[in-house]
Amino acid sequence: MPDNNNSFSLLELAELTSTTYAGDPTYRITNIDTLESATSSDISFLANPRYTEMMKSSQAGIVCVDDTVSLDPERNYLISSDPSRTFQTIVEALYDKKDNYSGFTGIHPTAAIHESASIGENVTIGPFAVIDRKAMIGDNTVIGAMTCIGYKVVIGKDCLIYPSCVIRELSLLGDRVILQPGVVIGSCGFGFTTTKDGSHKKLEQLGIVIIEDDVEIGANTTIDRSRFKATKIGKGTKIDNLVQIAHNVEIGEGNLIAAQTGIAGSSKTGKNVMMGGQVGVLGHVEIADHAMIATRGGVSKSLTKKGGKYRGSPAIDIHEYHRQEVHVRKLKDYASTLKNLHAKVEALESQLKN
Repeated sequence: MPDNNNSFSLLELAELTSTTYAGDPTYRITNIDTLESATSSDISFLANPRYTEMMKSSQAGIVCVDDTVSLDPERNYLISSDPSRTFQTIVEALYDKKDNYSGFTGIHPTAAIHESASIGENVTIGPFAVIDRKAMIGDNTVIGAMTCIGYKVVIGKDCLIYPSCVIRELSLLGDRVILQPGVVIGSCGFGFTTTKDGSHKKLEQLGIVIIEDDVEIGANTTIDRSRFKATKIGKGTKIDNLVQIAHNVEIGEGNLIAAQTGIAGSSKTGKNVMMGGQVGVLGHVEIADHAMIATRGGVSKSLTKKGGKYRGSPAIDIHEYHRQEVHVRKLKDYASTLKNLHAKVEALESQLKN
């Protein structure tokens, strides 16, 4: 667990999370853990009924539960409609992410910062980070070790940029953006023309990347700069590890995009779109608000139904996909039936000839 010097009483936690409590209001915890591993100084949570028996034997000092759980009068509880969310609020109160991911504070002497760069108040810049010409870093932002911030990059307030990220020239990041290690923002889009002799000539990618407020991007994800205008990631979107977003793509607000998804150039998504792992999106298509695309879905044309659910490659309505799957699973039976029918037809034809 990360370092922690905080502690809370049951009553303080109930006030913090706007929940009700049962037990000793003065009981204090200092840490978090699973039901299985928790000790008397830890808080844990029960979000799945299958772990009810584990909760009963847990040593956790306080447990977050919902209002359907039978309570032991000898134990301490926080009661809410969403124990997992309650627990997360407590985690955030106990641990400051920025304090725990690195032991460095302030600007490390090995960081290379151009004299024209603008650094806000209370900024942390780790060892061997590079801040290029005319870059602007907002207040309370943390830049991890060996991260490279390019020419005229703008990073907002309260951002957390983990080590070994690359944010190339002219990229714009809003407030409270989180980049996990190895993220590359503003790499060149994949654009080439093929000449008569078969060689490939690069098309210059002169646009930028815009990352709006409260976006989190997973480790080793890449977001390409546009050819002319901007590749955009909408406010509140969360992107998993190893995702590729190509040039000129526009991701709407509040999207959730799981690992190894690839989105080809100039595609657009609406608000609150969800993509499972390894989804592939063809270029120049649009996906409507609240659409959900199951794992390994292949989007080959625009999906215009708001709130639509899709599966398969090419992606189709999930109910139609399931109907087709029923038939696929019966192919062996269908083949056997056809074989039997074929044999009967041949027998009838033989009788007619005779």
